[in-house]
Amino acid sequence: MAADRMTTPQSSRQSSSLSSSPMSTRMQSLQVDSVQRWMEDLRHMTEVECMCVLQAKPIGVEEDAQQGELIVAAGVGAGDHVARNNLQTLLRRALVVSTELGKMFQRLEKGRWQRVHSTAVRANCHVRSLVHEYSAARSTPPEMQKYEKSLLEKCMELTNITERCLHTDDEFFLKSMREAIHEILTDVSDSFSNMIDMALANEIRVLIKQIDSSDNIHTIGSAISNLLSLTQDGPQLCSIIAKEGAVVALFKICRQDRFRDLYAHALRTVASICCVEEGINQLDKVDGILCLADILTDESSVEAARAEAAAVVAQITSPHHTSTQHLGSFLESMHDIVTALIKLCETASCGEVFLLASAALANITFFDSMACEILLQLNAIKILLQACRDRQRVDTPYSKDQVVTILANLSVLEQCASEVLQEQGVERLLLLLGEKPSSSSPSEGAACERVQQKAAVTLARLSRDPDVAQTAIQLKGCLEEARSRVSRQHRGSRPPAADQTTAGRLFPAVFQHGGELCMTACTPNTDSGGLNSCARSCVMIQKGLMSSYTPK
Repeated sequence: MAADRMTTPQSSRQSSSLSSSPMSTRMQSLQVDSVQRWMEDLRHMTEVECMCVLQAKPIGVEEDAQQGELIVAAGVGAGDHVARNNLQTLLRRALVVSTELGKMFQRLEKGRWQRVHSTAVRANCHVRSLVHEYSAARSTPPEMQKYEKSLLEKCMELTNITERCLHTDDEFFLKSMREAIHEILTDVSDSFSNMIDMALANEIRVLIKQIDSSDNIHTIGSAISNLLSLTQDGPQLCSIIAKEGAVVALFKICRQDRFRDLYAHALRTVASICCVEEGINQLDKVDGILCLADILTDESSVEAARAEAAAVVAQITSPHHTSTQHLGSFLESMHDIVTALIKLCETASCGEVFLLASAALANITFFDSMACEILLQLNAIKILLQACRDRQRVDTPYSKDQVVTILANLSVLEQCASEVLQEQGVERLLLLLGEKPSSSSPSEGAACERVQQKAAVTLARLSRDPDVAQTAIQLKGCLEEARSRVSRQHRGSRPPAADQTTAGRLFPAVFQHGGELCMTACTPNTDSGGLNSCARSCVMIQKGLMSSYTPK
């Protein structure tokens, strides 16, 4: 789908299930070298062991301050990366607590009471340390203070009740205690998750205030970087960022000429936030679509800013979103946006820019047929097919996926066939039937499958025109060449699909469309000799292709 690049943030800009704990989902994305993680956690773990000896009494804030390990810095002057590092530290400390609580659930089920108690003591120490450090570094809101107090009380209760289970072998008593501990542990887990969300929201408000109130480009840019970094930690954190008003603040930046150098950075952050419905709702409330249209159509805007605006458009029009309330305002600016996007595809300086622009167009063509008509008027077929011949712009299966998606949606219009013929598009679509991955990446293999499927669908739709169908028959050598290349790559093994089940679904469907295309060319007006020849060609091509993908 066109939204592949949007669903999961990754370095190549290409295209989650929640675990049992909301916190663990957010933390799993913190990719740190194992030795580095051990070095970072060493002090905290040592501190916890000391605190266990001291019966969970917190270490003084002065000692922590001397070591520079406060969770949150007191101000921006602490350094450009302090806010980001401290937020990441908060998340890491929260991960430690979440991990300990998860261990407690497992050990409680197995009845390992000694380990349950020791884990409860460690979790209690971690929570007290985190709360103590955070409270010392930042004045916490009253609502959060209530959560902190309640959480600390529950942690102490959990420690006490697990200790009682160490001094008895009464199975009936232990069974009743297991249920009580499980209930308290669930409360602790939920309360801790809520407290961390509040702490993160508190820090996010600080960053948004920097964006809103500062005139310093460096300070604003640093705050935006911190927000962007946080968006990579999952949709739950994106929801918090959106609810705190980040989208509003970022579009405020994008409406001021003096911050033009920050447009691309701000829009990339907006695109990440808009992976959740709250972000899209905030964008709609501040007329963000109109701002996107202005940036896309402004010839003085740098390509990077227009590309990131295209990324936001692709995100908010993604078929993955169930809410379509924002589409009303989008339709008002659609002609300008579509025009700017196809122009960006034509002038793109690199594959990433083309991918973002074409992904936005592909999504747009799904929800309004008017977009397809506009694209035909703008000579989009010629632009897209020429781009496919330019490896600087279309350099991956992901980009080809967007192109063939647009062509598949355009092919429902009758006037599309003549333009495809004029630009030698049938040959290009036949070649795309043999698209193959350049690596063993599962995502790239899936992208190739989508390219093949959509190319076949496009050919079948275009074959309503007898000229298209006849051209496909005449170019069967091109089709056989594509078959041969894929066959050589996978000879003697299995089809080029993620697994045999997928292959069994994908390739028969592809060749079924190919058969439909060929048979359309064999019109009743064809003489008997020509008809037999045409039919033989169809059968030969279809059977030859099918034999290449038969599981061995």
